[in-house]
Amino acid sequence: MKNDRQAKILELINKYDIETQEVLLAKLSEEGFEVTQATVSRDIKELNIVKISMKNSGYKYAIKSSNEDRPSAKYANILREAAQSVVSAGNLVIVRTYSGMADASAAAIDLMWHYDILGSIAGDDTIFVATADNRSAEILAGRINEVLRSKN
Repeated sequence: MKNDRQAKILELINKYDIETQEVLLAKLSEEGFEVTQATVSRDIKELNIVKISMKNSGYKYAIKSSNEDRPSAKYANILREAAQSVVSAGNLVIVRTYSGMADASAAAIDLMWHYDILGSIAGDDTIFVATADNRSAEILAGRINEVLRSKN
């Protein structure tokens, strides 16, 4: 059901200039999907959908382009300089940093992969990042490790 709904959302935003979640909800309803605004909001986040400006004014939903999905150099540099190790454990990603660097690293992680993260907690040298499930944690840990491996 979720996959069908999310596929329909992608189809709708490609077919129509959808400006609000309310319009998207109405279009989904027309297609036989009865969902709440909260569900649509989560779907938008999971599908990495963003609002872009239209030529005639206003904004519409669109799929985030792949080059926008790359971690920004600034945040990647913070992680490369501060993080020492990354592991996943269940639905958590644990990042060890140099002393005093966890807060900045957590902010970088939150900004780079906000759509994958339920929440994070940073101490002095350790970050706990909660994801929705074990697989999401493994993927996120892999992405962070990829940034760390790309050290200059």
